[in-house]
Amino acid sequence: MNADSQEGRSPLAEDQVGLVVEVFRMLADATRVQVLWALVDRELSVNDLAGHVGKPAPSVSQHLAKLRMARLVGTRRSGTTIYYSLENEHVRQLVVDAVHNAEHAGPGVPPHHRGEAAVRELPAQRAAQ
Repeated sequence: MNADSQEGRSPLAEDQVGLVVEVFRMLADATRVQVLWALVDRELSVNDLAGHVGKPAPSVSQHLAKLRMARLVGTRRSGTTIYYSLENEHVRQLVVDAVHNAEHAGPGVPPHHRGEAAVRELPAQRAAQ
């Protein structure tokens, strides 16, 4: 890391720090992490998400409400069904980077270093579990 590149960075404003802390607070729950990971490359309904994370739909719905308030997920209505997706590319990158960072704690070469095909297999592997 280049120390010179950090010299010009000013401290964050307190309100900005509060928002960042709230994002990390939302990531500090296993069900919410699973929900966000399921949404990395697609949009899903509450029932679909409940199936992916193995939790009851009402529980997943409560987590989604928190994630919406934190502006991490957004919605789209189609008829009577509401579909959830990650709010923006920054949220997607945050989730992917967190998962990739966690993969480094395990043995061997992390899947994301084995190529794009290995990374895309992860959602299919989770669905099969």
